[in-house]
Amino acid sequence: MSRSRALIVIDMFNPYEHDDADVLAANVEAIIEPLAALIDHAHRAGGELVYVNDNYGDFAATRDDLVARASEGRAPDLVEPIVPREGTALLPKVRHSAFYSTTLEYLLRQRGVEEVVLVGQVTEQCILYSALDAYVRHYSVCVPRMRSRRSTATSATPPYA
Repeated sequence: MSRSRALIVIDMFNPYEHDDADVLAANVEAIIEPLAALIDHAHRAGGELVYVNDNYGDFAATRDDLVARASEGRAPDLVEPIVPREGTALLPKVRHSAFYSTTLEYLLRQRGVEEVVLVGQVTEQCILYSALDAYVRHYSVCVPRMRSRRSTATSATPPYA
């Protein structure tokens, strides 16, 4: 019996209007194609897919608000390939971990997920804290091979193969 996996896409909806935006955008540019391919593969394979994104202090922001702000920001080409399809969960978060004060754990438990594959940007913060929180919640954790200094993407083998 294979474990149920979920692909968790973390903090990819960013308007890139902050101090280190140019460096971050350059790192994301290096992973956007493989990330979009991984997301597409998860959809086609019927795998669990969840986006978790910083709400940037706007507690009234909806899923559409977060995506629109990023799409209207300085790097829409880094947003358009990965916009969530209708019916795909996008959970707002307020701190580094995708689990902290979100419904992610409940959603994953309801769907029988045992392994999480974490991808996104700012590996040394949000991906790291999410991986640690997933581990202490007894999930198997996969953080795909690094493709750029501050972002993660997948190797050639999709986690749903």
